[in-house]
Amino acid sequence: MVAIYLDSGDLKQIEALADKVEGFTTNPSLMKKEGIRNYTEFAKMVLSLIGGKPVSFEVFADDVEGIQRQAETIASWGENIWVKVPVVSTTGISNHQIIRSLGRQGIKVNITAVMTRQQLGILGSDLWRNTPSIISIFAGRIADTLENPEIIFNYGKMRCAHLKKCQFLWASTRELYNIKQAETCGADIITIGPDILRKISLRGKNLQQYSIDTVKQFYEDAKGIEF
Repeated sequence: MVAIYLDSGDLKQIEALADKVEGFTTNPSLMKKEGIRNYTEFAKMVLSLIGGKPVSFEVFADDVEGIQRQAETIASWGENIWVKVPVVSTTGISNHQIIRSLGRQGIKVNITAVMTRQQLGILGSDLWRNTPSIISIFAGRIADTLENPEIIFNYGKMRCAHLKKCQFLWASTRELYNIKQAETCGADIITIGPDILRKISLRGKNLQQYSIDTVKQFYEDAKGIEF
């Protein structure tokens, strides 16, 4: 069964949904959306809300020295932390060497924004196998380009099968059905935003009843609109 992680920068949502998920992720874009100004304070608040469950915090740096420094700082915040490192820099250069170096230090890494076979091939060769790691394949963004993310996911699982401490994460979830896709691909984790997570109670709902409920909604919403 795939583990569901909440993907959010909203502290209120994290607190409200903390008991409904098995872990957490965030990223700079989600933090910017919520107006976060102090990373350390935000991270400490998250850690106080999640009861020791795994969480991934991302580096902001785009250079090797900066990634190294920030990763060490982030890792020092708690034992349940995975440090998110982009698979490539902003200029497209692979970050595999610093990712390997961090793993060698015993820092748990979550490699983010993975989308290609080439990236997965490099990671399969260079990930430090003795330290836990996560490979986050951005399935939703791959699907946005009309490519099948399951093909990329299956390739990654095959290419990195020898990395026994590496987990695969289905990222950029667009709809609840992605849970079934992630499970089919053998994903260990799927990240879900608050709005999609709230729909999880619909799993297994009778479609005839759902059809009736939908018609009722349209009927009620039509009231007050002149025909």
